[in-house]
Amino acid sequence: MGARGGWVYIMTNRPRGTLYVGVASDIARRAFEHRQGAIAGFTKRYGLSRLVYMERHEEIEAAIDREKKIKNWPRAWKIDLILSVNPYWEDLYEVLQA
Repeated sequence: MGARGGWVYIMTNRPRGTLYVGVASDIARRAFEHRQGAIAGFTKRYGLSRLVYMERHEEIEAAIDREKKIKNWPRAWKIDLILSVNPYWEDLYEVLQA
């Protein structure tokens, strides 16, 4: 099993905008890639560059399981999850750079 931890994260383009749920071992690098449009696909197509939610897991497998669960949630639950820790939809990428 993996010794490295992981992150579940949510990207958006604006408050209550389009949402993308992802998983990464290096959250700062992945958020930067999304911001730069370096990853072809959904996030680039919809301009999802704002990191609004992230949660750490000790094992990458746990992060992957959590990501799959959240992806299957209704949109309202995802919004509630974001609001529970980031009510103003601030870009958490700035926190990673501090």
